[in-house]
Amino acid sequence: MGRPEKIRLGEILVQQKLLTEEQLKAALDEQKKTGRRLGRVFIERGFITEEQISKALARQLGADYIDLKHYSIKRDAVARLPETQARRYRALVLEDRGEAYLVGMADPTDLAAYDDIARILKRDIELAVVTETELLRTIDRSYRRTEEITGLAQELQAEMGDSSAVDFGALAMTPGLEEAPVVKLLQTVFEDATQARASDIHIEPQERRLQIRFRIDGVLHLQTEADSKIAPAVVLRLKLMSGLDIAEKRMPQDGRFNVKIRNVAVDVRISTMPTQYGESVVMRLLNQGSGILGLENIGLPQDMLDKVREVIHRPSGMVLVTGPTGSGKTTTLYAALNELNTTERKIITVEDPVEYRLPGINQVQVNEKIDLTFDRILRSALRQDPDVVLVGEMRDELTVETGLRASMTGHMVFSTLHTNDAVSTPVRLLDMGAPRYMVALSLQLVIAQRLLRVICDSCSEDYQPLPSEHEWLRSELGDRVDQYVYKHGRGCSYCNGTGFVGRTGVYEMLEMTKPVVEAANQDDIRAFMKIAREQIGRNTLRHHAAELVASGRTSPNEAMRISSQLEE
Repeated sequence: MGRPEKIRLGEILVQQKLLTEEQLKAALDEQKKTGRRLGRVFIERGFITEEQISKALARQLGADYIDLKHYSIKRDAVARLPETQARRYRALVLEDRGEAYLVGMADPTDLAAYDDIARILKRDIELAVVTETELLRTIDRSYRRTEEITGLAQELQAEMGDSSAVDFGALAMTPGLEEAPVVKLLQTVFEDATQARASDIHIEPQERRLQIRFRIDGVLHLQTEADSKIAPAVVLRLKLMSGLDIAEKRMPQDGRFNVKIRNVAVDVRISTMPTQYGESVVMRLLNQGSGILGLENIGLPQDMLDKVREVIHRPSGMVLVTGPTGSGKTTTLYAALNELNTTERKIITVEDPVEYRLPGINQVQVNEKIDLTFDRILRSALRQDPDVVLVGEMRDELTVETGLRASMTGHMVFSTLHTNDAVSTPVRLLDMGAPRYMVALSLQLVIAQRLLRVICDSCSEDYQPLPSEHEWLRSELGDRVDQYVYKHGRGCSYCNGTGFVGRTGVYEMLEMTKPVVEAANQDDIRAFMKIAREQIGRNTLRHHAAELVASGRTSPNEAMRISSQLEE
């Protein structure tokens, strides 16, 4: 279709019997008072959905309605329209059709926007209608900053010339530093990382290049490479931002700072480490606007969720969450604290570092430099009359024993431990020097977990497991293995070609029942492990992962990847 005609949205919706005359009148009255767009008033008042409006406009205009969630975006076509104009006009170039471009618009009645887009593209436009919500999400995903980052890195390299030395004083004191290439480079890197849903940014100097990688859903992806000469300037700027010692290059340093990216506050934890070719920097991005998940949202199976809720509401005892670094232990503990966070309970946390600020909770940051250790803070915290105490990690014998004693004297204690599964956790506490009777009396529940990637909804398709995958699934699902339709993600623009978007937890849980406690009190590790495994039964991490494959939430290969980690 060509240029659309001027149409009245309200009249169209009434004609198509999607809206009543009374609803239209009420919405028009509200629009006069508030000045908001009519379509937004319809949606907010619950008269109609955004998708219904878009489909109605498409029918009226004789255009296609496209659900961007399930549309394979072509980055070359998207790039034809600059991001600024795409956001301003709520439009996206979806396809190059030779003589014309297929352009998706959230508001096809905006004739001025249509004319400006045609002028920018210098070609005919075939119009499609899309919802504004999905359009904005697609813009966030599609306009990656790879070329811009590379260009800014080259600009910084040109400014530095042949020298890799950085004038510390000049960079620290320069007025208008926000315009410096190094600042613009880092700002763009942060923006791209948040658009890509990265949890970590790795800046790694190599012999001849500086490598920047993003960790997305637990897997590292190369973002860009630049000349290694710019590495000192990048590291220096990050040290200035986080208040680290800019003159110290031989020792690792840790710090934190905050950045605001598109009006969202992001807390950045930074770690520097000297390597052969310069200082490596890893930054963990903690989005303060994302909120704390509830226990019902972290992926616990219903039977485990019910048991966890019952245990954490007990007046005393210890609950341990175990797994390797990056397995979501802190998220699980914060979800439990969030449920217990009422005015009737005093909650104190001892963390290194404090990852998320929780209102109503007393959070204490460990500081080894001034001897403010886990054990020292924990002993002081117990004199503050708490009901619930969270200890970031059971690191040593003193912390373990203090935590166990606290749980025996009327406190609910939460903590984490690095073990491979739930069964080995009580044994690990004994190895750390905890008295056997304390472990048996205090420990209430052990939750072992991993994070597993979830298949992208936009490119999910049926999948025939390979023979090795089928055999693995049979070992967990038994005769049910051929009852299911298995899925995988083929890769699309929505998931940056990975086939996955987001992660969910897989869990196993050891409850310290009477038989398990009695076995823990005996000096026979093998007998204890046998009884503990019988208590867990089939509800293992492997089995939970296989059930997620059967439900179509993840792929066989991803579940097997988690399984291989358990066997290491």
